[in-house]
Amino acid sequence: MQHRTPLLFILLVFALLFPVSLIGAQDEELPDLGGREVTIAVENAYLPFNFIDPETGEGIGWDYDAWRIICERLNCQPVFVETAWEGMIVAVSEGQYDVAADGITITEERAEVVDFSDGYIELSQVILARADEERFASAEELAAGDFIVGSQPATTNYETAVELVGEERIQAYETFGVAVQALLAGDVDAVIMDNVASMGYMGANEDQLKIVGEPLTSEELGFIFPKGSDLVEPVNLALQSMREDGTLDELFQKWFVEFDPSSLEGEAEAVELPDLGGREVTIAVENAYLPFNFIDPETGEGIGWDYDAWRIICERLNCQPVFVETAWEGMIVAVSEGQYDVAADGITITEERAEVVDFSDGYIELSQVILARADEERFASAEELAAGDFIVGSQPATTNYETAVELVGEERIQAYETFGVAVQALLAGDVDAVIMDNVASMGYMGANEDQLKIVGEPLTSEELGFIFPKGSDLVEPVNLALQSMREDGTLDELFQKWFVEFDPSQFEQ
Repeated sequence: MQHRTPLLFILLVFALLFPVSLIGAQDEELPDLGGREVTIAVENAYLPFNFIDPETGEGIGWDYDAWRIICERLNCQPVFVETAWEGMIVAVSEGQYDVAADGITITEERAEVVDFSDGYIELSQVILARADEERFASAEELAAGDFIVGSQPATTNYETAVELVGEERIQAYETFGVAVQALLAGDVDAVIMDNVASMGYMGANEDQLKIVGEPLTSEELGFIFPKGSDLVEPVNLALQSMREDGTLDELFQKWFVEFDPSSLEGEAEAVELPDLGGREVTIAVENAYLPFNFIDPETGEGIGWDYDAWRIICERLNCQPVFVETAWEGMIVAVSEGQYDVAADGITITEERAEVVDFSDGYIELSQVILARADEERFASAEELAAGDFIVGSQPATTNYETAVELVGEERIQAYETFGVAVQALLAGDVDAVIMDNVASMGYMGANEDQLKIVGEPLTSEELGFIFPKGSDLVEPVNLALQSMREDGTLDELFQKWFVEFDPSQFEQ
């Protein structure tokens, strides 16, 4: 049992922090919420707090168990909603969900926009490295070298990594799972993350990973609620009762001591795919949205995530992809009128668009962020950007443009034909910021090294899908192909290729 000692140590710390009172336990009657539904945002990608059981396809983990017990005690109905981490805090602050449960660190900054429950567990941040790592054995040695650190943006882990090695030595990943895969592949040298999550990944990758050095920080986790929520006090009382009768200890034992992540490994059943008989599928692409689709200046050919994905889809469905360069402004209308079979251009799934086109299942989740020049010091958050007289660049007819209007008003927006032109205007000082997707921002940051940065917290979280004319017979086959690509790891490989390993600077003209 290679990891028994640190696990038992953490359990001991947990017991010392949250002792079970055997005398004078809470006698106060818990409030009755009358069976009301409570919507709970979870990422379903943060082992062992919340994740998808590959055998059942259902969400499981500490958060699921804890909230079912809380609702049993308070008479409420938990409704779990999968939500990307990047936009989770903002979504809760806006009242889109009643609560979020995702191993969220209690910080003063976050407490300005959401209310926290009492802390239910205390974690530390650690350095996760490959098991054979011998180049550094402490945080000081990691910081002193030129090692690259992986982390997930908008987390306290990411902030700790910035303080330790500086932002220029951090590689951002969509989830910690992708960051750990990059570590195993040798694309980064370490990952900074929570200790219990690290143990989960160590268990799922036996003898391949280790924790290096002493813990970097200690932090308490809590649930978050919209400001002024009437759920905070009842949930705190439920947590207090769970602490006093030993339930929190039992949950800790189950998920952080006894749980074996390797037991989740298993082969998914193969998806039976339809045969499209070699038919041509016309695919509208903008060829100006790095790294989804763009022109390779050396060959003059279109490349990117969309090109790779659709070639794989057509290999599996027996169809011939025909890519057609199309301006973004008229793309959705053109597809709705049947001029193209499909469009692939990093298109956000929205109810308004779904009235005129059919969407595929979502294939990636993004957040919208503020891109600024690297030396920008006049604003450090969305609130400060909105409060000034700064000019924001964006591309019309995009959800990014709509977000910019909501944030600063249309009179302070400068519209550009493409995001590439908007970024050039930002670099030239013609605008002060650009609002765009996080992964596209990383692409432009890579292509303009040390000249750009992301400012503040993500503004929104959104899912992308392909669009088809209403009633298209391609939707179901494409969804089945996407499902097969998700289950066999192909979508993860494409994300790794285009959003992790891809170096946009090689395509500078």
